[in-house]
Amino acid sequence: MGNRLSKIYTRTGDDGTTGLGDGSRVPKDSRRVEAYGTIDELNSTIGVLLAVPGIPPAVSRCLTEVQHELFDMGGELCIPGHTAIRPAQITRLEEELDAFNEELPALKEFILPGGGPAAAACHLARTVARRAERRVWTLAKAEPVSPDVPKYLNRLSDLLFVIARVLARHERGTEVLWRHERGK
Repeated sequence: MGNRLSKIYTRTGDDGTTGLGDGSRVPKDSRRVEAYGTIDELNSTIGVLLAVPGIPPAVSRCLTEVQHELFDMGGELCIPGHTAIRPAQITRLEEELDAFNEELPALKEFILPGGGPAAAACHLARTVARRAERRVWTLAKAEPVSPDVPKYLNRLSDLLFVIARVLARHERGTEVLWRHERGK
């Protein structure tokens, strides 16, 4: 295990730079920092979701594992050349997605984000996952990034969509369907 932080502030970032895991310093608004910062934001939104009372145990277990993997992903992006996300983790997300989706009715209409506090929080996490994926692709255009990182984020956003549907049923028994012909 690495060193533990005993002092939280260092003042080294007061000049608008931050240290990467390899010791180099980059601007705080660099593509790399933006990418792993958005991964951190995603992890936090999943934490908010998991704080909603009554989350089904299978969802809690799945998303807690995702949180650990996102923390690893942030480390991967913070240390240029480091790899933490593996194809097996993407496969696990696909298997979880298939298992949760198996119990859901076929989707025939678009749904609105919502359906209860946990479902709404899950939809928010899904949108942050999509933004994180975009930030990683922006980084990948300029610097090497493992192709498993954006693949993982792509599957994760799909998984969060399906879990939001599961949670909507768990909380209220229904989803809010988009009315494409309203007001006509």
